[in-house]
Amino acid sequence: MKKITIKLFLCVFFFVLLTGSAISAELNLSVAASMRDAVTELSDNFAKKNPGVSFQKNFGSSGALAKQIESGAPCDIFLSANLKWMDYLKEKKLVDARYTTTFAYNEVVFVGKPELKISKLQDVVKLEKIAIGSPKSVPAGDYAEKAIKKAGIDKQLENKLVMAKDVRECLMYADRGEVDGAFVYKTDALLAKNVKTLFTVPQDLYPRVTYPAGLTADGSKKNEAVAFYKYLQSDEAKKILVKHGFAVK
Repeated sequence: MKKITIKLFLCVFFFVLLTGSAISAELNLSVAASMRDAVTELSDNFAKKNPGVSFQKNFGSSGALAKQIESGAPCDIFLSANLKWMDYLKEKKLVDARYTTTFAYNEVVFVGKPELKISKLQDVVKLEKIAIGSPKSVPAGDYAEKAIKKAGIDKQLENKLVMAKDVRECLMYADRGEVDGAFVYKTDALLAKNVKTLFTVPQDLYPRVTYPAGLTADGSKKNEAVAFYKYLQSDEAKKILVKHGFAVK
């Protein structure tokens, strides 16, 4: 009788242990700042359909996030605003190459006060202060810098650029009137309160803004992380991304 009781106890213990882990999972997301609103809605929708799954979201510039992951920061899924930083983590085998895909696209625009007489890239040389994401770590800044150089106005803007830690900070500087204008993504411009899009940076001046998603080495071992990675490619996810101004495949 005693042996039966012990066996029963062990069965119940392991059942609770296994089912508990199956219905409770916390996923760590490292997400490009420009995706804050879209990913918040995507993760909330996924969590509603998968009770027990919760998310810890870390938003920032793609370069800063990649460096954090490299330094050991917890991350199951990395959503970058360019291929450069995803490839960086792939080379270091910190992202599982089997689980990487492009799931969204964007455009670079220039925002400023509605009354500004600015309608093309060459016009920005008339301004005194222009916000741009730090090109070394912020993809939006990298894209903008490439366009500025290709347009041949980089020398004229040397002392006019105000570096920001991420693209949302660029928008904040412009919205608060701390700069005359800012290079941001089309999706960020939609959130502006006091500024508007003055022009879209010609696509032939910079590589297409591409958002790859990748499971880290740890994330690829979690069923819930794999499920969310696949959800990002679903029709439902695409509708949410389009609603927030992104382009999809």
